[in-house]
Amino acid sequence: MLVADEAFTAFVQAQGTGLLRFAYLLCQDRARAEDLVQDALVKMLRRWRAAGVADQPVAYARRVVVNEHLGWRRLRASGEVPGTVEITAPDDIDAIGDRDRVWRLMATLPARSRAVLVLRYYEQLSDREIALLLGCAEATVRSIAARAFSTLRVHVLETEEA
Repeated sequence: MLVADEAFTAFVQAQGTGLLRFAYLLCQDRARAEDLVQDALVKMLRRWRAAGVADQPVAYARRVVVNEHLGWRRLRASGEVPGTVEITAPDDIDAIGDRDRVWRLMATLPARSRAVLVLRYYEQLSDREIALLLGCAEATVRSIAARAFSTLRVHVLETEEA
C-alpha cells in the first residue's frame, strides 16, 4: 500500500483539476481522463521522492498523462470509439458549434498530433517544453504540428465543399 506524504497531497489538491482538464483535452472522454490522471498519480506517488519528480511535479505529471494516453491509444480495441463531448447551458450557439467542430476535427488526428496541439494551445507550452514532455526533438514537435494543421485544413476544406 502506498502512503502519500503531505507534499504529494498538497500537489494533488493544487494540480488535480488542471491535470484532469489536460487529460480530458487529450482524450475527450471524462471517464478516461479520470483514469489517466489516477494512473499518473499512482505512478508519481511511487517515485515521488526520486529526482525530477518532486522538483518538477507538474511537468512530470503531464508527461506521465501523455504517455498513459499514447499507450492506451495503442492498446485499445479497434472498435472502441471515444465518447462525444456533452455541452450544457448553451449561451452562444455559433461558438458552441465552432468548438464542437474543432473537437470533432481534433478527434481525427493521431494521438501524438493531438497531444502536441493541446500542449501548445491549451497548456501554452513552448516547443522546447513539449519536446521534453514527449521525449523528442523540437523540430519533431514543429513537424508534427505542421502535419496536424495540414490535416485539419484538408478536413475543413472537405466539409466546406460538401
